Amino acid sequence: MATWETKRQRHHHFVLVHGMCHGGWCWYKAATALRRAGHRATALDMAGCGRHPARLADVRTFEEYSRPLLDAVAALPAGERAVLVAHSHGGYSVALAVERFPDKVAAAVFVAASMPALGRPMAATSDELLAYVGPGFFMDSKEFEQENPEIKGKPFIFGPNFMAQRLYHLSPAEDLTLGIMLIRPANAFTTGNPDEAVMRDAKLLTEDGYGSARRVFVVVEEDQGIPAEFQRHMVAQSPGVEVGEITGADHMVMLSRPVELVDLLIRIADKHNSSNR
Repeated sequence: MATWETKRQRHHHFVLVHGMCHGGWCWYKAATALRRAGHRATALDMAGCGRHPARLADVRTFEEYSRPLLDAVAALPAGERAVLVAHSHGGYSVALAVERFPDKVAAAVFVAASMPALGRPMAATSDELLAYVGPGFFMDSKEFEQENPEIKGKPFIFGPNFMAQRLYHLSPAEDLTLGIMLIRPANAFTTGNPDEAVMRDAKLLTEDGYGSARRVFVVVEEDQGIPAEFQRHMVAQSPGVEVGEITGADHMVMLSRPVELVDLLIRIADKHNSSNR
């Protein structure tokens, strides 16, 4: 069985993108393992998340929210192609980055992540997920009043019971405690804002951009945050996307099954990244 310490000939650059209310910190196990195996791992904070200095009210659009990822991909050296790894809501930021810089992406990996389809606005995927899970799904999560009138919709933060039962139910108790301590309120930009240009543009994702990338979806079978049935629904909307599976993991698969996730990411990169560095 492959392990984190397995020696490999190729070395890859993984750019890891977190989900809603979280930050780059949630990749601490996976980033460590990838580096131990000889790869580069960049765990980013989206604007206003994790250790990013922006205040919630300063991040007015999804473009601004995703700017740390867009800037990181744009700054890749000539000839370098990174493996972009999205978790949960991070799928939208990765889709945007792939659309803008397809030549800099070896593969886009969606790990229990929102994966938009070509020919539809990205927010349509979020709308469908909310309809699928139904009212009351977010349990004790809380909404806040919007400080910036330029931002439509209300920011929110996950509740501890929601995190324990929907996101971290198979993760170590220490990681749930860490998550509750470190999450920050966030704007989704996918709901309550019909004027959000990036999320509502049906022509944003093109065949030559996002559609040209190698895309892999990792289905997490025991996920309660984005149920596996809905994950497969997203895959069905994007013919040609490769599919992998991880069992025994919750939504926070990078915490509950880091060994399996890291091994799968390296195998995906070995298959799709032809540029050896």
